[in-house]
Amino acid sequence: MSETINTEAEQKNPPFNNLFLLSALTTGVNKSYLYILGFGFVILAYLIFSSLIALPFYMNALNTGVSAQQMQQNQNMMFDADLLGINRNIVLASLVSIHIFSLIGLLIVIKRFHKKNILSVINGYTRFRKDRFLFGFFIWASLLIFTVLIGYILSPDVFKITFEPLNFLISFLVLVLLLPVQTLFEELFFRGYLLQGFGLAFKSGILSAITTSALFALAHMSNPEARHFGWQIMVFYYFLNAFFFAIITLLDEGLELSYGIHFANNLLSCLLITQPHSVIKSYSIFSTDVDSAEAEVLLSMCMIAVTFAIFWIKYKWKNLKLILK
Repeated sequence: MSETINTEAEQKNPPFNNLFLLSALTTGVNKSYLYILGFGFVILAYLIFSSLIALPFYMNALNTGVSAQQMQQNQNMMFDADLLGINRNIVLASLVSIHIFSLIGLLIVIKRFHKKNILSVINGYTRFRKDRFLFGFFIWASLLIFTVLIGYILSPDVFKITFEPLNFLISFLVLVLLLPVQTLFEELFFRGYLLQGFGLAFKSGILSAITTSALFALAHMSNPEARHFGWQIMVFYYFLNAFFFAIITLLDEGLELSYGIHFANNLLSCLLITQPHSVIKSYSIFSTDVDSAEAEVLLSMCMIAVTFAIFWIKYKWKNLKLILK
C-alpha cells in the first residue's frame, strides 16, 4: 500500500466510480501502516479471546481421555460435543461468541485507528439498507430450504431425523442472537475493511476482491471440513463463495446483500442439517453421514448463479466498471 492512500490529488481526481470504494477514500485516515496495524490488531484480538474460550474445552478434553497430542493433530477434537459428552449448545454458544470480541476489536480499529464511522465501511450511502439485507437473506434461505427438501424427497434414506424440540429451540435462540455478530464481523472485516483497504492500495476493485477472497479461504482452512475433504477442494469452495460476496458488494456498492446471504447460509446450514465434520454443530432437524465435496461445490455454484441472476435483474446492475474500478 502507498504510504498515504487518500492524497489530495486522488480526492480531486478519484480512481474509482464506485461509491463503496470512494467512501473509503474520502473518509478517515487511510495511511497504509494503519491498515497493517489494524489487520494485526484484529487477528491478535481473535487469537487471544479464542484461546481463552478454548482453554476450558481443552482441559475438559484432557479429563475425558483425549490426549494433548491428539488435540495438537486435530484441534477441533476439543470442540466435538458428541465425542466429549457435552451439550452441543454449550459449544455452539462458546464458538460463536468468540466473534463478539473480534468485532469489538475491528470496531476499535475503524473508529480509533482510522477515525471512520462504521457506515463508511458498510456502503457508500447514508444509511444501512436493511431491505437489501432482508432480500439477500430471503433468496439464499429459500434456495437452501428448497435444496434440502428436494434432497430429502429424492433420497430419504440418506437423511436421519434428529429433531429434539427443546434443544432445537435453544440452538435456534443461540444462533439468532449470536450469528448476526459472527457474520457481521466476517463481512465487515473481509468485504468491508479489507476490500476497501486493498481497493485503495491496488486502485482496483477486482484485484481487491481476489485478494480478500484468498484471505477468507485461508482463514477457513482450520475448519474440520478442510481436514475431512482435503484443503485443495475446500480452498476453492471458500474462495468461490467469498469472491461471489465481494463481487456483489462492489456491484451493489455495499455489503448488505452479502451480509444477508452469509447470515442465511450459516443459520440455515446449522438448523437444517448437521454432518459429522461440520465446523459448528447444533441440534438440527436432520443429520447425514453421506457427503461429497464435489456435490457441495456444484450446488454452491448453482445457487450462486441463480442468486446473481436474481440480483442482476432486480437491481438492474449494468455498470461492470464498478467491479473493475
